Amino acid sequence: MSDPSYPAFPIFAVIGSILVLIPLPWHFQAWNSGTCLYMIWTALGLLNMAINSIVWRSTAINYAPVWCDISSRLIVGVAVAIPAASLCINRRLYKIATVSTVTTSRAQKRRDVIVDLTIGLGIPIVQMVLQFIVEGHRFNIFEDVGCYPYTFNTPLAYPLSIVWPVVIGLISAVYCILTLRAFMKRRAQFSEFLSSTTSLTISRYFRLMALATLELLCTTPICAYGIYLNVATAPIEPWKGFADAHYNYSRVVEYPAVIWRMNFTSVVSLELARWSLVFCAFAFFGFFGFADEARKNYRRVYAAAAKCFGFSLPTSSFSNSAG
Repeated sequence: MSDPSYPAFPIFAVIGSILVLIPLPWHFQAWNSGTCLYMIWTALGLLNMAINSIVWRSTAINYAPVWCDISSRLIVGVAVAIPAASLCINRRLYKIATVSTVTTSRAQKRRDVIVDLTIGLGIPIVQMVLQFIVEGHRFNIFEDVGCYPYTFNTPLAYPLSIVWPVVIGLISAVYCILTLRAFMKRRAQFSEFLSSTTSLTISRYFRLMALATLELLCTTPICAYGIYLNVATAPIEPWKGFADAHYNYSRVVEYPAVIWRMNFTSVVSLELARWSLVFCAFAFFGFFGFADEARKNYRRVYAAAAKCFGFSLPTSSFSNSAG
């Protein structure tokens, strides 16, 4: 059975992984750690999925077991990392909306970055470690999709693995609501704070809020639907201990496309997981790839490239407003 999304998926995935990283330098310079984590995790997830879809095109043979060990763990991490990065963004927006002073020290910025890294890196790493407890076997391979983690459907799997994206999304929702409430109460002080910093403008603030809200509205329902599919379509097995769950752990289950595509639940779960990452990348680029600061940096890169070839641009071409 031919893959109807090939070669569209790997092409869009590779393009998305490039586009989502374009704004990375100026967000890194502005200490926007949550946004940087969002970009990096999305790019890693897309490249991982793109490689899998190319290598396992029309086959489910276990060609690269070590790669699949890494790839399946990365899929687990990315599933919780993007909501975690969105939580970092919402947390920062809330702190700005409730700011009591217009000055932010370098030490405070450093502490904020450490907290963001703890959330955006620490939670996905812990998730990848805990996943091992509820893995029934090493991994699965789906023809046309590639390596994929397997979670033994037991009650313990839900608190250790499955519900994390939804819980993080709900915490983000609380921050989002509190941010809007604080902004409406303190608009004057909010504007004063933004006018005193070069790392964040009103335009960028609202684009960040729109991105975080969009991610929240999309990711949380998708993850909740995934939980529903787990509960409704597969029996929940009793947890009989680590040894029982990991019996014959080293086996790899290979699913030909003609088999897994006959199951509607499998098709929905796998395709949603793949294409939602593509959507995240293009949505991010849509918010930040055409902003004023992006166009300013594009002009700088273009000018540097033109200079290498002996061309020069008029100074007036670099005049632009802050975005």
